[in-house]
Amino acid sequence: MNKTSLYNKHVQLEAKILEYAGYKMPINYKNGIQYEYNAIRNNVGVFDVSHMGEIFVKGHEAQKLLSKVTVNDLDKISVKQAQYTAVCNENGGIIDDIILYKLSPNEFLLIVNGSNLKNIFNWINKKNNFDCLIEDKTNDYSLLAIQGPNSRMILEKILHKKISLAFYHHDKYEFCDKEIFVSRTGYTGELGFEVMANHSIINKIWDEFIESGVEPCGLAVRDVLRLEMKYCLYGNDINEKISPIEAGLKWIVNNDNEYIGKHVIDNQLSNGVDKRLVCIKMLDKAIPRTGYEIFGNEKKIGEISSGTFSISLKTGIAMAYIKSKYIKKNKIVNVKIRNNYFKGELVKPPFIKNFSLHK
Repeated sequence: MNKTSLYNKHVQLEAKILEYAGYKMPINYKNGIQYEYNAIRNNVGVFDVSHMGEIFVKGHEAQKLLSKVTVNDLDKISVKQAQYTAVCNENGGIIDDIILYKLSPNEFLLIVNGSNLKNIFNWINKKNNFDCLIEDKTNDYSLLAIQGPNSRMILEKILHKKISLAFYHHDKYEFCDKEIFVSRTGYTGELGFEVMANHSIINKIWDEFIESGVEPCGLAVRDVLRLEMKYCLYGNDINEKISPIEAGLKWIVNNDNEYIGKHVIDNQLSNGVDKRLVCIKMLDKAIPRTGYEIFGNEKKIGEISSGTFSISLKTGIAMAYIKSKYIKKNKIVNVKIRNNYFKGELVKPPFIKNFSLHK
């Protein structure tokens, strides 16, 4: 099992360590999930997300290749901008959801889910009939996510420089005379930044964050935070058998480019889909979990893909795939938990309304 370069830091901070995506990762720290949650929503916290993969694609036909293997419109972004997108198979299923960064007209960085790194790297290479080079540089970098309303203030303090990045933009900065990559991105719904650099520099930045009072946060609270925003988790809410249209990601699909899987996705756009990803807020006292069955009018109509207890709302929330024909006519569902049925309602995302993402 792999360890990130910050592993010993997590142990020193008394983190609970478990396996995730092939890495020993901090799940939560000694103060607990509630403490970490409050830090992200109201102040500032930091995640070690070095389990993510970094793939570089460069060459004068790099954009042509990426326009073929990703579903979003690369013509919409300029150098120093980023884009949320998906890599799909021929059947329109999502191989991975990624963030794509345009470093220069001929060079791009793809941040991919760690568990999908090998699949994505091999898939893009397989489809590379263009004049460009694909490099997996995951082992060269560590990655931090500093998140929360006060994240900009802390980052400016550490870098001794004003940070005026717009949402989904990135730039290069200096720390200890070394170049670091900073992007205005994250997975929490709050104002935040992700910082990528070599391992020794990230370790120094981590220490500076902790000394500045930034709360270390684990993967357990990250799951609560992302679910409250209806951010998909690969393996739960999306996979190779689910299309962007079914997952509610129509907004990332480009109708012009001939990307892989387009014929299936176009058909879904024209004729609809049998199931759709929806949000459920529990009305009864219960916590929905992945795999729980959903019933409507005494018939099974779907299944929970992700569920948790919302700390802000103080109730259970979930994302679930439900038959499309039911969604149009009903707002109340029943979640089956250990042979009992608990009432929930379909709500529009995100679950929470007060967040600092665009501040």
